[in-house]
Amino acid sequence: MKKKAIWNGTVLAESEDLVRVEGNYYFPKTSLNKDYFQESNTTTICPWKGTASYYSVKVNNEINKDAAWYYPEPKSAASNIQDRVAFWKGVEVVDA
Repeated sequence: MKKKAIWNGTVLAESEDLVRVEGNYYFPKTSLNKDYFQESNTTTICPWKGTASYYSVKVNNEINKDAAWYYPEPKSAASNIQDRVAFWKGVEVVDA
């Protein structure tokens, strides 16, 4: 089923090719509307997935800091989320 990620009334990503891990949908990086994403310096560590990097989302001059995350080099247990991005902080993932 196709889903889309929406924040501030704007579609950030849309895809049928989703991977669900721990309740979060991971979208292919190729499905992102890159105009709305800015690299962040934030990183966090997950014991089984590895080190996550973040994007902040900017829509209509409003910034949602670190609203999307991805694993540039996921551990082997999380290889299914390589080149994929997930969302939080008010970004809604809904049926398209």
